Formats: sequence, structure tokens, C-alpha cells
Amino acid sequence: MSGKISASMMCAGPAETERYLKCFERNGVEYLHIDIMDGCFVPNYTLGTDYVKALRKLSPIPLDIHLMIERPEEKLDWFDIRPGEYVSVHYESTRHVHRAIAKIAEKGARPMLALNPATPLSAIDYLTDDLAAILIMTVNPGFSGQKMIPQTLGKISDLRRRLDEMGRGDIEIEADGNVSFANAQKMRAAGTGIFVAGTSSIFTKETDTDTAIRNFRDVIA
Repeated sequence: MSGKISASMMCAGPAETERYLKCFERNGVEYLHIDIMDGCFVPNYTLGTDYVKALRKLSPIPLDIHLMIERPEEKLDWFDIRPGEYVSVHYESTRHVHRAIAKIAEKGARPMLALNPATPLSAIDYLTDDLAAILIMTVNPGFSGQKMIPQTLGKISDLRRRLDEMGRGDIEIEADGNVSFANAQKMRAAGTGIFVAGTSSIFTKETDTDTAIRNFRDVIA
């Protein structure tokens, strides 16, 4: 199965959003990755509830909502979560991760657990029955433009093997952080299925967006 693109909308300037969305639609980009940061769980603020609602009016592409916020289980109702979309919560962000995952599922969305680079894979042991996907952060969350932490490639490989041994080959792995063309190829080989594409790949000034997406597709095929 070919890899899927989740375009990081944090990288799209407000004036260019509609142009990017039209480009993503004609190139079959599978998801729009929405980074929600609260300034507490991570040292940055990005996007928000109104942005999510406005984006839905501009494009039919499903959202991949990445909640980098504390106590997400208390705030899920703030977002216009739709059936079939991915919604990720960080294992490190709440004491009640089962509750957060259950609330996502109740909305008909696809729960995804996000793990910071140093969080061990044992965190998933009692959660896999409730998950559709797992997001591996290949940088520490909060800012774009960081370099991939090399050890995270081994983490992706270990996770894919672990899931397959559990009979959960259906659980997808998403990678987020410095997903460049070179790194994406390595991530794909390690078992990644969904790629958060940002400034390292499709949001680049060196190549027009249509060409960048086509080239990225070749890498993750």
C-alpha cells in the first residue's frame, strides 16, 4: 500500500491557504494535518478551533487533527470533529488517556495516540485495542524546522514489528517531524504509512507545490 500524505497546514501562510488547498485537492492529498498547540503542553501557540471550522468550508479533504494540548479529554467538544477523521492525543498530555481516546471514538473519528521521541513504546501496551493509528514524533513537538532525531527511525521499526506481532497490522503509523525526501524514504522503509509533509518536502520555495507533491509520492510509494 502506498504511503499517504498529511499536509501540515501550519506551514501554509493565511494568504496562501486557498491556493494550497486547491493544489492538494487536484493532487489527491489524503489529509490536512492540523497542529493545535496550547502554549502549555508545548512552548508554542498554533491554529485553533475557529481555524478548524473555517478550513472545513474551504476544502473537502479530511482533517488529521494533532492535539498538542493538556487534558485533551476536557476539550474535544471544542472542535468540530467529523466521523472518519484522525484525531491524535499525546500519551504525555493527560492522566486519562483512555478517556480521551474513548471520546474521540464516540464522535466517530479515528483515535490516534501520539508519542514524543523519548516516550517508550510500552506506553501503547494497554491501548492498542482502541487505536486506529499511532503518531511517532521524530522531533520534539512545538516548532517546525527541527532536525529528525535519528533514534526515532529505530522506534518506528520497533513499533511496526511490535504491532504486526500483536496481529494489529491494521494500525497505521504516522511520522511527524523533518519529513524530508531523504528522511521519508527511511521512514517508509521502517514502516511509516502516513507522512506529515511540511517545509522539508511539499511546502518549499525551491519547487512548485504540484511537482513537490509528485516527487514526494515517488519517495513514499
